[in-house]
Amino acid sequence: MILDRRRMLLGGTIGAVALLGGTPVRALTLADRARGWIDVRDFGAKGDGHAIDTPAVNKAIDHAAARGGGTVWFPAGTYACYTIRLKSRVTLHLDNGATILGAAAPQDGRGGYDLAEPMDPAISSFQDFGHSHWRNSLIWGEGLHDIAITGQGLIWGKGLGRGDGKDAWLKDPNGPGTGNKAIALKNCRNVTLSDFKILEGGWFALLATGVDNLTIDNVLVDTNRDGFDIDCCRNVRVSNCTVNSPWDDAICPKSSYALGMPRVTENVTISNCLVTGNYQVGSVLAGTWKKMPAEFAKDIHGRIKFGTETNGGFRNITITNCIFEDSRGLAFQTVDGGMVEDVTVSNLTMRGIVNAPFFLRLGKRMRGPAGRPIGTMRRISIQNVVSSGANLLPSVIAGLADHPIEDVHFANIHLHHVGGAPTAMAALRPPEAELGYPEATMFGDLPASGFFIRHARRVSMRDVEIAVAAPDPRPAFRLEDVEDADFTGVRVPKGAAFSLDKVVNFRTAGNRWLKDRVIDGPVSGRF
Repeated sequence: MILDRRRMLLGGTIGAVALLGGTPVRALTLADRARGWIDVRDFGAKGDGHAIDTPAVNKAIDHAAARGGGTVWFPAGTYACYTIRLKSRVTLHLDNGATILGAAAPQDGRGGYDLAEPMDPAISSFQDFGHSHWRNSLIWGEGLHDIAITGQGLIWGKGLGRGDGKDAWLKDPNGPGTGNKAIALKNCRNVTLSDFKILEGGWFALLATGVDNLTIDNVLVDTNRDGFDIDCCRNVRVSNCTVNSPWDDAICPKSSYALGMPRVTENVTISNCLVTGNYQVGSVLAGTWKKMPAEFAKDIHGRIKFGTETNGGFRNITITNCIFEDSRGLAFQTVDGGMVEDVTVSNLTMRGIVNAPFFLRLGKRMRGPAGRPIGTMRRISIQNVVSSGANLLPSVIAGLADHPIEDVHFANIHLHHVGGAPTAMAALRPPEAELGYPEATMFGDLPASGFFIRHARRVSMRDVEIAVAAPDPRPAFRLEDVEDADFTGVRVPKGAAFSLDKVVNFRTAGNRWLKDRVIDGPVSGRF
């Protein structure tokens, strides 16, 4: 090792410049050493937005890991990179003004991002392709612990593909040398992501699979597909985040078979977040908040959705103090044998929901190993919600004839829809669609202006108001094959409030425009 000594200013100490693998490294001050911080420029990073800085960044990470851990620091600059490989006990810190830029994939397929790892063919068909690969990403880590990405900087996945073939400049969005995720983590624990921003994150701004003790705080995502996909994870906290994702879901917990087994996503809190799907990508980050053109309305996504990958299911979930703006609504889905149990939702505001403020679905697509039983959905409490300007589709609670949804409670809810449905819509009999992909539109138009409830047990609604901007011929509530239904303090538009078919044990009390009823037995009809 060749040393070039020079005097440092801190306490008269002596620093050194060493050659590590041919790269000059400026010795750190004593204060820097105490903090364990490492400057990527010391390992050859240029930060000019043109030179590929991946080798220097990965050397800095390796150096920090070899020392037992530390912080790899990105000063202000633009660091064009292919795949950055995380290591345990290492933090990436992006200073204000620092950008990690996803470089364009090589046209000849040589070099570029890490190749997607091979997938066991026995399970590859049990989840979408994107949930089966992690390494073809801008930043990835597997089997790691105590890792973090922090700071006020930006991760810009400019050169990442969407993974769906809609990138004109990528002939093969999943081919050699291409990347399609900003951050991908598999089988990690003790992970913190905080304060930075993601622009154009590719297929997933974050794909976290089998990650335990995951904290995501104050992260702004302005992206061209999914925001956060949190799959088979435990003990997760998502807080104070903003996600604009016009073409896909914003915050999307899942529970796939990608780890070769069903694993429950559990102990999850989502709080103080904004999700939206109708701003031009980049405008939220820039603070200009430019809406998508009017014709984009049919493609709006955004939202918080649990599913559709549901082999393990979801348990112990809390969502609170969140805003949905020009997006799809809140969804809980299990169609592959998993559970949805013990859920509380509170303090939501929604504006401009495009397909059902709430969608609760228990189905039997059963994409997974043969022999699994159909899943369960029970013990869900939703309260203190205001929604305005939602489209014609009502909220949906839909189970199966032999596997009903159980113990669902709504309280202090105001749901305002545009109304104005044609008269014929009130007489529709929607299909069961038991094997269908779970989405609020899966049953087509629905014969209710507020809630369509089918195959459910023990449903209660207290202080729930259904309002429409234009007169609507549909009843506020349509119930089919529902047992033990209680409606207290409900307020609906004048006209028919309930349409019942094969309902057992039905009660209403203290409802505006309606007389109290207690029916201990089967009932069908409209009133």
